[in-house]
Amino acid sequence: MRVRAVLSGCAGLVLAVSAMTARAEIPVDLELVLAVDVSGSVNEEDAHLQRSGYARAITDRRVVEAIQGGALGRIAVTYVEWADDKLQRTVADWRMIDGPASAKSFSRELAGGPTVTEARTSISALIDHCVNLFATNGFEGTRQVIDISGDGENNVGRPVTLARDDAVKSGVIINGLPILRAGLLPWAEDRDRRRHLDVYFQDNVIGGPGSFVVVARGPASFADAILAKLLREIAALPEPVP
Repeated sequence: MRVRAVLSGCAGLVLAVSAMTARAEIPVDLELVLAVDVSGSVNEEDAHLQRSGYARAITDRRVVEAIQGGALGRIAVTYVEWADDKLQRTVADWRMIDGPASAKSFSRELAGGPTVTEARTSISALIDHCVNLFATNGFEGTRQVIDISGDGENNVGRPVTLARDDAVKSGVIINGLPILRAGLLPWAEDRDRRRHLDVYFQDNVIGGPGSFVVVARGPASFADAILAKLLREIAALPEPVP
């Protein structure tokens, strides 16, 4: 009986160790959520420009070299489209990128599937959603970053500053890519808010050590802004000197 009990205990220990191993998280230099605005002010053409901009940037030689230049030489990335407090849709789920092949695979995944949209904008609900994504993604990064692009202010859900502060307290960094759209709508107040959206992101959205804003001055400059932002995020570069 004692031998059987010992064997049973050993078997249980092996199963426990196996379960722990199966749950082990893969270490990476960076866990990165690419969160892209598809609210009502973003038309189908602009949504395509955003996706294609990220698809091209992630395979850019400079981005791949920045990834491989990290301490571990790999990052984990997911791509989420968002709008109001009900819409946060994963287009490309978490995957590791460690070279040209995995970067191209992620890029191809962005090309598929339609864009779903809603009229309003909830940056706060997006932040809360993205923080939860880090908990179950199977990776353990030196840094956890939410990369938010958007062309409007938070107008539904809880205050964005509360969501930002909670995320930062949990160790998450939030960077921003505001898309400036002066003259998009006829109301002067709305035009003014959108013209100064970079200030809004700086004061209310970004947070955490080294957080920053890169401005896209309309959809046409989105691809260049994405590339500049990804390089800074992946390499954890300081802000460029003017």
